[in-house]
Order: sequence, then structure tokens, then C-alpha cells
Amino acid sequence: MQDFPKRFDSATAEPLIYDKWVASGGFSPSMESQAEARSILMPPPNANGALHLGHAYEIAIQDTLIRYWRMRGYKTLWQPGADHAGFETQYVFDRKLEKEGRNRFSIPRAELYQEIYDFSIANQAVIRQQFERMGASADWSRFRFMLEPDLVKTVYKTFKQLYDDGLIYRAKRPVHWCIKDQTTLSDLEVTDQEQTDKLYYLTYGPVTVATVRPETQFGDVAIAVHPEDERYKDLVGTTVDVKMAHQTVSLPVIADDYVNREFGTGALKITPAHDPNDFEIAQRHNLDLPIVIDQYGKLTDQCGQFSGMKIADARAAVVAELESLGVVEKIEAYPHTVKVCYKCNRLIEPRIIDQWWLSLTKPSQSKQKSLRDLAVGAVASGETRFITERYENQFHSWMESVRDWPLSRQIVWGIQLPVWYAKDGSVVVTEGEEPANASELTRDSDVFDTWFSSCQWPFSTLGNHNDDLETFYPTTAMTPGYELIFFWVARMMMLGIYTQGKSPYKVVMLHGIVRDGKGQKMSKSKGNTVDPLATADQYGADAIRLALLYGTAPGTDPTASEEKIRGMRNFGTKVWNIARYITMSKSADAKSEFIPVTDADHTVIKQLHSTIATVTQALDDYQLHIALESLYQFIWRDVADVYLEKTKDQLQNETTKLTTEGNLVYVLDTILRLLHPFAPFVTEALWSEVMPGQPLLLVSQWPEVTNG
Repeated sequence: MQDFPKRFDSATAEPLIYDKWVASGGFSPSMESQAEARSILMPPPNANGALHLGHAYEIAIQDTLIRYWRMRGYKTLWQPGADHAGFETQYVFDRKLEKEGRNRFSIPRAELYQEIYDFSIANQAVIRQQFERMGASADWSRFRFMLEPDLVKTVYKTFKQLYDDGLIYRAKRPVHWCIKDQTTLSDLEVTDQEQTDKLYYLTYGPVTVATVRPETQFGDVAIAVHPEDERYKDLVGTTVDVKMAHQTVSLPVIADDYVNREFGTGALKITPAHDPNDFEIAQRHNLDLPIVIDQYGKLTDQCGQFSGMKIADARAAVVAELESLGVVEKIEAYPHTVKVCYKCNRLIEPRIIDQWWLSLTKPSQSKQKSLRDLAVGAVASGETRFITERYENQFHSWMESVRDWPLSRQIVWGIQLPVWYAKDGSVVVTEGEEPANASELTRDSDVFDTWFSSCQWPFSTLGNHNDDLETFYPTTAMTPGYELIFFWVARMMMLGIYTQGKSPYKVVMLHGIVRDGKGQKMSKSKGNTVDPLATADQYGADAIRLALLYGTAPGTDPTASEEKIRGMRNFGTKVWNIARYITMSKSADAKSEFIPVTDADHTVIKQLHSTIATVTQALDDYQLHIALESLYQFIWRDVADVYLEKTKDQLQNETTKLTTEGNLVYVLDTILRLLHPFAPFVTEALWSEVMPGQPLLLVSQWPEVTNG
């Protein structure tokens, strides 16, 4: 009977095991291999914060698949990297500056950029350590950062290609503007929020209009009614005098199908510079676009005595003045949806400013198809498939209503636009290099929306490392959170197909949001968050991985209570005890081979073969929960509760002893191989005890599926 540790000390052993994996070179694919390639690009974590359970869940999914494919003999690459994360990183850095009593607007551009760069690089090292702590078997020798020169060059090349192809243009159109963060945001970077405001009914000459924004009346250019509204048919085409807070103005009455006859009085005041719907009406009727609110959310000089006031203060002052003039007919509560910045949660102020836009629905000159149609076609043809029909339907639904994408951001941190302007108004767009006459030009100070560069991640990261792009593009699978289906997944498909001719991945497996044991979304304010690193030190990284994967179908929200994590730690302990029992029960010459003799032997080998088949098929189908649950039941019920008990008598019988020892070792050998992708640390530790002198379990062969 050989010595065997009584327990697995995860806090001490897991980092040592990880170091062995790295030293072995087992994370890197053998480029000489002729095997089929399998690859995943690690969704680049933002270099601005610490690991959370969402990261841990994504690691668990991707690492399970990567380890499985590696054991199946595929040429397997898990490509790691970090994104500069543009606005998100600058937002985090702004909060840091606020705590220090500083403001980014008072720091010279070059100095601010360098400070954020140093901040991001320092965080990258921390993030990598955290990913390693969770067992991520990524090829760190291929780590990429989105601001590396060759990746930036790829972004510039794509921008120039799209510009030359007629898909990128500059235009003065309504944008979502965050007054707090002083930048444009895309449709995907604003959040709809329900709130109740006051709806003001104001006398506008012979009609009454209803509005929640009386402070914008200084920018009104018309009164709009529906063309079929009998109440106002005699007014359409006329001009009426309107008593406003600062003066009386004349406004035309126009008819437009947009007007909802059921809202308010059926008459709207049109303020095109500060409402996107009003802008569209103004475009149809060739109306002016006077701007009366500036970038800081203050009324402009043309607003009389209200100039310089912030929006909320101006609203109260304007209403007070209008009441004194007797033009406020009534005020009532009005529940509605408003748009807020997804980071600071401040109300968005619509603005009309020059921005660079990417057309998503216009056919390109070169391909005669729009970016949207390229992506939709890839899903329709099966080139890219979604694991669940639900998300495929969401993809198509969003694509039907997709709008042009504003690419420019008014921040410092990111990739600056490769655009120069001449005094005559002409524009020079390059692939990043300065024009020959750059001294006579002015460079655009805006940077790209971070998603424009990150949606080129699949080909930019692979394009400059030997023949990686040819070997690993398209990648096998992409497994981000379901909130990124439009932010990232759809956009990656558009630009991937446009530049490479192929969709960047074959499978999209979206995952949910980690919740607590009661199904509540985790948040610091609720006190129900779980720190994955502290929990890993207490229960082991395997326990966290298993808890997140167990019982979680693709696209559903996993739960991760401490109770569940503790339960999975106990499962790891059960596997340890099984291995300890078998190893200490066998003789030195016992071999890993299964020769069924007893009924118990025949039953367990049948169950084992069935489990191998189920786990293998489930992993091939990206049903990780089915694979893990099947394996869990086999180990705990069929092996621990039944087979080990029945073998106790067999081990005491000289006729069956040696055969039973071999059978037990075979079952254990197979269990460790099957469980390794899910719980790599404890299985690797047991492998070294059970199979001393053998190559690492990391690179061992997956059990063969048989019919026996």
C-alpha cells in the first residue's frame, strides 16, 4: 500500500500545477501537426479592472472546450489578449482622476494618453495573473494588445478600405451625447430607462402643444400635425405667432405622417437640433437646425436671459416665465422611456455634430452587398451558427433595424482617426501614415469607437504571427456574454467577412449573467457578489469552474452561491478519495486495463462507455452542462456509491484481485481524462499520483468512444 496525500491543498498546489503546464509548452499548438485546427480567441478583457465572476465563467467555458480539443488531438489555439477598451477605460480612469482631485480636461493630450497607457499596461499583468489563477490554458506567447503597432495598422487599413469603398462618410447628424463624459455614444452604448416626468401643455398661438422639454423652445422651427388630423387642416401651410419665454416668434404649421394624433393634443413643437425624430421631420421639410443647448448641457447665447443655465435649471425658469405669461394650460405626469449613458447613467442629450459614420445597410462598391447582408448571409447559409435558436432570432431581429454606426469618439484614449483636413475643406484619409503635406493639414483629434478596433480582433491578432491567420481563421467558436451579440458578435461578422471573405467563427455560443443562489443579479450594493480569486484560494479554482458550468445550459444565467461552490469542492474531494482508495488498494504491478469478470464489472464498463459517449457528444454539441452532469452522476453514483463497494469483496478474493485492481485503475484513468477539461487542477494532481512518470494529463489522449 503506497502513500497517498489525504487531501488536495488547492491553494498551494494549483499555482504549482499551472507553472508545470506553462513550462511544458503544452498551451501552444504544434504548427507542424497535420491535424485539424481548432481555435478560440479570448474575448479581450478590458485592461481597466479586476477579474469578476463573469470572466471566470467565460474562462470555464472556453478552457473546457480548449482542453477537450487538445486532448482530442486537434491543433488547438486559445489566443489571449487585452483590449484598450477606449471609452470604458477612460471612464474608469476619469473616476481615478476625480479621487485624486484632477480633471482630464486640464491635462495635456499626450500626457493624459501616456498616463492611461501606463495604467492599462499595469492592469494587463494583473489580469493575466488572475486568468492563470483560474486555469486558463491560453497560449500566452501569442498575447496581443489592441494598441500594438501592427494591430493599429490593420485598423487603419480597414478604415481606408471602407472609406474608399463608399461605406464610411462624414456627416452632421443627430448623435447620443453624454454631457458628463463629453463624447458621442452609439445606439448600443445608451440604455433605455423608465421614468416619470412632467408633460407641459403650452399655448402655441392657435394650437396647444404637449412637451416634456419646454426649455428647448428657443430652437423650435415649426409646429407639426398629422396630415389627416381634421382639427388642424386649416392651419397647415400657415404661419402662427407663438409667445415664448423670451420673445414672440412666428412658426410655420406643417403636416407630417410621423405625428401621433393620440399623443397630447396631436400637435408637436419641432426642435430638430435636440430631438432625432424632429431632425428627420426637419430634413423632410427643409427646416433650419438652430442649436440652443451646448456640449455641456447649458443653454446657448440665443436663449435670452436663460443663456448659460443648465438644462434642469432652465426648464424650471422657463416654465415659471411661461406661467407668468399665461401660456401654460396644464401640467400632468408623463411616464416614458429616456436614454441614459450606459456607464455614468446620466441623461443623454441629442446633438447634431459632424461625425464619421459607417454605413451598415448601403451596398459597397466592391462587393455589391451591405455589411449587414454579408453577416446575415453567413448565418442563413450555416457558415456561422448560433447554438440556440433564440439568439439567432435576436440576431436577425436586430439586423433588420440596424442603423449607421457613428465611429468617432471625442476622447483621448484610443486609436486616433487617420484623417486630415485641408483649409479648403477637402479630406485626406490614409492607412495611418502622415500625408506628405501634413504640415499644411489639421489632423482629426477624435478616436475610433473601441468596438471598431475590437471587432477586427479575430483577424488583426492572427494576421502577423507566422501562418496563424491561414491556420486558425475562421476560428472554431466565439463564446461571449449574450449582451455582446450586437456590440461585438454581429460587428465582428460584418468586418470579418468584408475584409477576409469569411465569417470569423463557425459557432456562436452566448452565455448568460452570473447570479447568486436566489437567482438575483450580483451587485456590490446587494452584498451578494463573489470574489473569484478569494474564493479560489478558499475552495479551489476547480470548484468555481464546476459550480458555474453545472446545470447551466447555453445562454442561460449560471448561479454561483458559496453553497454551490462548496458542493463542487466536495465533489472534487470525492474524486480525490476515489483515487486515493484505488491507488492504495492496488499492487505495484496493477495495469490500467479492463477485463470484466463479475456482474459489477460488466455493469460499470457499460456505464463508463455510455458516459464517454455522452460526454464526448455533449462537448461536440457545446452542451457543457450535459457533459458535466453525466460525468458527475457516473462518478458519484455509479462508481463511488456502487462499484467501489462491490469491489471490496473482489479485492479480497485472490481469483479476482489482480483483475479488479486493473479494472479500478482503468476506470480511474478514464474518469481523470474525462473530468480534466472541467476540473484541470485536481485531475492533474491526481494524474501525477496515479500515473507517475507519464506525460501531463494536459496533453494526454481523450478516451475513445466505443460500443462495448
